[in-house]
This record gives sequence, C-alpha cells and structure tokens, in this order.
Amino acid sequence: MQPSFSLSRLGTESAFQVLARAEALRRSGREVISLAIGQPDFATPAHVVEAAVKAMRDGAHGYTPANGILPLREAIAADLQRRHGRAVDPERLLVVPGGKVTMFFAFLALVEPGCEVIYPDPGFPIYRSLIDYCGARPVPLALTAEKGFAADPEALAERITDKTRLIVLNSPGNPTGGVTGPAATAEIARIVAANPQVALLSDEIYSLLLYDNHRHSGFLTFPELDEQLILLDGFSKSYAMTGWRLGYGFWPRRLIEGVTRLAINAHSCVNAATQWAGIAALDGPQDFVRSMQAAFARRRRLIIDGLNAIPGVQAPESGGAFYAFASICETGWDDRALEGMLLEEAGIATLAGSAFGACGTGHLRLSYAASEESIAIALERMRAYMSKK
Repeated sequence: MQPSFSLSRLGTESAFQVLARAEALRRSGREVISLAIGQPDFATPAHVVEAAVKAMRDGAHGYTPANGILPLREAIAADLQRRHGRAVDPERLLVVPGGKVTMFFAFLALVEPGCEVIYPDPGFPIYRSLIDYCGARPVPLALTAEKGFAADPEALAERITDKTRLIVLNSPGNPTGGVTGPAATAEIARIVAANPQVALLSDEIYSLLLYDNHRHSGFLTFPELDEQLILLDGFSKSYAMTGWRLGYGFWPRRLIEGVTRLAINAHSCVNAATQWAGIAALDGPQDFVRSMQAAFARRRRLIIDGLNAIPGVQAPESGGAFYAFASICETGWDDRALEGMLLEEAGIATLAGSAFGACGTGHLRLSYAASEESIAIALERMRAYMSKK
C-alpha cells in the first residue's frame, strides 16, 4: 500500500512529540516538569462539567445539527457581540471539534496548488503544515522581538500579490505571546479590504488571555471585512477545556454552506453533551476566566524574570497567551539540541523555537500554564544545567 503524496506533505506539532517523550520518561521513574504543551493546568469549571453530565442524563445522546445546536450558536453569537460590539448571525457560525478544524476547513475551502498563503513566522506550526498539504506557496510574515512579535501592516502589504488567497494572523500569538495592537489591526483591516480576492483567517483562540495594558483587537469589528473574514475561536484555552474539543468559526456567507458540508463529510457533528457544556461556559459566571488570567499573569512575571536571570538568555515580555519565547542565541546552544538535553538530562520539557518556523531559530518556547512551584523548580534546573555547559 502506497500512501498518497499529499499525506507526505503534512507536518506535525512537536509539542505532542515532546509530551509523549516526557510521559515515557515519567513511566520509567523520572521526574519531568512540562513547560511544553499549551494546556492550562486548571480543571474545567465545575458548573461546565455539571452541564455536560446533566445533558447526558437528560438524553443528549444522539446526533446534532452539523453546524452545532442552535442554543450554543446563539450563546456564541451573544458572547461575540459582548466582546466585539457586533451583532452576529448564528447561521454564520460552525461549531467544530477544536480550533484546528476551523483552520483545516479554511484551507480546504480556499487554498489550491499554485496560490500563496501568508502566515506568521514564528507561528503555530499547523499553519505551515496545511500550506504544504494544499500545495500552495508559503509566504512567511516575520515577527520580531523588536516589534513585540506583532504583525507589521507594511510588511504584510508588501507580501500580497495577485496569487495570495489567504492570510493567517494570530493575536495573542503562539509561540510568542505577541499582541497586535488596535492601530496595526485597523491598518491590516484596511489592507485586506483593499484586496477582495484575499481571505483573512484570524486565529483569536487566546483573546481572553491578555496582560498589563493590552486589550484584544479583533477583526470582527470591521464591517468592510464581512465577506473576507474567518474568525477562529473556542473554549480550550479560556475555559480549560482542551480535552473537550470544542471550537467554532465565524464564516463569510459565501463559505458557510460549503464548510458545513465539510463538517458532514469529516465528523458529522460535535458530540451533544460537550455543546451543552459550552453554553454553560459562556452563559455562566466568568470569575474562573478572570482568576485563571490573574494566575497566568503571576506566572508570567516569574518565568520572564527567571529566564532573564540566566546568562545569555533574553525573554521579552509576552502580552498575551501563556508562553515565554526566549532567545538563547548568546548562549551558544542550538535550540533543538537544548530542547533535547533539557528534557533528557534536566527533566524539563520545552520546545525549540525552530519548530515554529525559521524566524524562531535560536529560541525556546516555555509554557507558563504550570504551577508557580513547577516553574520555579524548572528555572533553577535550567539555570544550573546551562551554567555547566
């Protein structure tokens, strides 16, 4: 049996490979602190869990509409209006099993061999994987520490050609925690609107996790992008629901019917009980989100200060998400080599920056979605290990 050529073009997400190795080390009796995977260490709020249990007890055992149950889509629409100040038609929402499905559907719906896709570098590795899978030409948009890892409108405009079909942006960003501010967001919206042949996939999965004076600047507030914008959001990060696999996309009218057919072909529907849990998350008390954000803010301070205390390491402030993206260029270490050695010899799981694109080379990504105690121990191990080399 010969696999298809397109399958060979798919990349991967190294976080899951490192997670698997860390688990193998734990099974062998080693203690490993994981700062690799992007997963909150909080339990899903109790009222959300209870909503799912109640739904199952009440008989929510069957198929649901492919685009999601109407009460959930209405709850999402109301939440988007609260956060973005714009009324949203629930019929333009597609509920999916995790944010990656919105990404995949956007590429399947729009991207063909020979076209171009602009994407952030460093950025979430699945963006580049899907570009390659579709046979398109990848056009990286470099993000730099000097500009806070924010998207640069001028650089973006320079990369748009008559072959550009899709632009992917992510704020707050993975792996950098960079935040694109309101002025840059408005200018990007103007640039995209001036190129109606181009669609914009805005990955806003971390939009509720912001620090200091940063405020989320989303693209839903720009009516001129109405038929170009695909908004990706979900429940995994903000409500500690990674394993529930619940996300959604807001789609242009011209695409929503087609991507709903993709859902029917791919997964039929999202499981029923999880959808009722999503309603409880959005309509219930939001204290959990605020307390989790406050905990992440304390951890961010701890990890940024601790990294900058290690000779040769430079960790800029991250404005959002729960990642520190630290330069190790002055230490003389190769980032992939250091990732491996920290895991195998020091018991610390991190991710090499080069896994997120060429512009990430010479960096490490460390997630501070771990306890303060774990972060403090990991930083001390990291400092001690790197000082010996």
